[in-house]
Amino acid sequence: MSEAVTTPTHCPYCALQCGMSLRRSPEGTGSVEVVDRTDFPVNRGALCGKGRTAPAVLSSRVRLTEPLVRCPDTGALKSATWEEALAAVADGLRRTRADHGPNAVGVFGGGGLTNEKAYALGKFARLVLATSQIDYNGRFCMSSAAAAHQRAFGLDRGLPFPLEDIPRTGCVILVGSNLAETMPPALRYLTELKENGGRLIVVDPRRTRTAEQADLHLAPRPGTDLALALGLLHLVVAEGRVDDEFVRTRTQGWEAARAGAMAHWPELVERITGVPVPLLREAMRMFCDAENAMVLTARGPEQQSKGTDTVGAWINLCLATGRAGRPLSGYGCLTGQGNGQGGREHGQKADQLPGYRKLDDPAARAHVARVWDVPPESLPGPGRSAYELLDALGGDVRTLLLMGSNPVVSAPHAGHVEQRLRSLDFLAVADVVLSETAELADVVLPVTQWAEETGTTTNLEGRVLLRRRALTPPPGVRSDLEVLHALAALLGWEKGFPTDPEEVFDELRRASAGGPADYSGISYRRIQEEDGVFWPCPEVPRTSPSDGAPEADGASGAGTGGRPHPGTPRLFLDRFATPDGRARFVSVVHRASGEETDDEYPVVLTTGRVVAQYQSGAQTRRVEELNSAAPGPFVELHPRLAERIGVADGERVAVVSRRGRAVAPARITTAIRPDTVFMPFHWPGEGRANTLTNPALDPVSRMPEFKTCAVRLEPA
Repeated sequence: MSEAVTTPTHCPYCALQCGMSLRRSPEGTGSVEVVDRTDFPVNRGALCGKGRTAPAVLSSRVRLTEPLVRCPDTGALKSATWEEALAAVADGLRRTRADHGPNAVGVFGGGGLTNEKAYALGKFARLVLATSQIDYNGRFCMSSAAAAHQRAFGLDRGLPFPLEDIPRTGCVILVGSNLAETMPPALRYLTELKENGGRLIVVDPRRTRTAEQADLHLAPRPGTDLALALGLLHLVVAEGRVDDEFVRTRTQGWEAARAGAMAHWPELVERITGVPVPLLREAMRMFCDAENAMVLTARGPEQQSKGTDTVGAWINLCLATGRAGRPLSGYGCLTGQGNGQGGREHGQKADQLPGYRKLDDPAARAHVARVWDVPPESLPGPGRSAYELLDALGGDVRTLLLMGSNPVVSAPHAGHVEQRLRSLDFLAVADVVLSETAELADVVLPVTQWAEETGTTTNLEGRVLLRRRALTPPPGVRSDLEVLHALAALLGWEKGFPTDPEEVFDELRRASAGGPADYSGISYRRIQEEDGVFWPCPEVPRTSPSDGAPEADGASGAGTGGRPHPGTPRLFLDRFATPDGRARFVSVVHRASGEETDDEYPVVLTTGRVVAQYQSGAQTRRVEELNSAAPGPFVELHPRLAERIGVADGERVAVVSRRGRAVAPARITTAIRPDTVFMPFHWPGEGRANTLTNPALDPVSRMPEFKTCAVRLEPA
């Protein structure tokens, strides 16, 4: 009997990109089994329930296995051949361009697409469609942190250090993150931190499973994280804990930032946030007393209409105390989506070209245009951000090509977004499953999944990883690269869109060369040999043995000259990525959320995730084991609030905002503030949390305000 085949790869879900192996029969038949991969340093064999059950979505019982085209007579989706489906999509794209111009065609991508697919999708939008209207759902993930990184450090990478540094620091302030539910294997880093004598401060309006691990839990009112960070910096100044030498030699802009912080005295911050002054002082001293310390933020402070300034305030705290640009200290962002980092680095974001180049930079345009063999002036300029693009559907944007996203569930003001999608002249969706968004499409294209294709992703550390193909996809399913290749050919581009992912990655390397996110020294071979490579990793010239001329060496690691670039696990140790090498303080002051409570809407709603579901739930809601653990939405509220509105635990409660109404069972707990309710956002239908959320946008990052809006509660 032949032995089973085991393929090392990575989980398809969050930005940890945990290592796992898949075991199958040599014939490629039968079920696929997840096997622990203890040698991968990020998770060391640990997996959450989502990772362990990921193969369940490979089943033909739950996934798409043939194209679907909407029947003009019945209005229903019906089976079609690939030739029919691709022709319909090409006709829809061509017709809209001819009638309304290229910017009437939009493209919406996903943070789960591999780097190769994200790169190809951005190239397809800008070359084949010549449209500026492209963005992706990663805009809803960490765009505020990315903008703050750029302003302060000159470079955006989720974590500027590897996860292994976290247990070795002295104190961590974790802001707006519930790792125990969102990234369970990462919780071990906080456990090890405490075992090593370090301290953990958690900032969250709920006493989550993560907050229960903390030495100190601060529970501010949602939307007041900015005031909290400013209040801590005020105390740092008032108690003489500023690292004057670091501020003088490695930063600029301190005086303006200091003035902003000094306007937020402790008693004022207590009134704004609800966090008592003694706890503010305890947090500041715990942070400053440690020899090394870190601040880690996630969606809590970022998904606000002032998210960029909020993250900037936490960065200011790190800079003022010398907790950046040195080993075992710094600020980092816990990226959420599987390839949210790489997805924006290589072309899905409205204002960026591959390599994290800015689309309005003439030198960047010229470099990428050379790789693509087109004139720089042919590239369109920056387009709309994600929510603005969705809001324009049916108006300026008449046709949409959507890959790997489910905005009917995941977008803010989701009822409005659903109406916009329904108003399109033409909608084409490429996805693994028939999501709520795909159900609205004129054409649905079934595409391969993580285990059925090879491609790279970039995890929250900036570590470029390789997912490997472990099994053959079912008949009737094609890869996204094959879809883009075929559509490009139908629209007149016979070359430039290869279907081999390694060939696409080699082009991506050239396009990224010299950019902030330089992948040119990375290859599939190096990734496999080194458990991933941290960017930036430029290609290093080497000396030819024949004539002494420099040759490229970094991609393969071979050659007789200089050694390949080792990659960059830790950023900013010598200098920041600004022109003068100094970090920038940003002067910020607290301001109200986009929507405050009042007599009609007296309660604050905040949203988030549960451990057994992922993002819009399009895939995890199809896994029986996960549905058993988390079968549906709920409304978490404090007993005093429940008593006031007359709702008992388990009874249905209606949550009403200015945008709509959602209904779900009440879950009564003292683990939440009495002025706040919480809803997870994984489900469609009457319990859809994003029916309620506010699309108010951060002026810099264009991040919607998912984390706070005003609501009222009613018995249902």
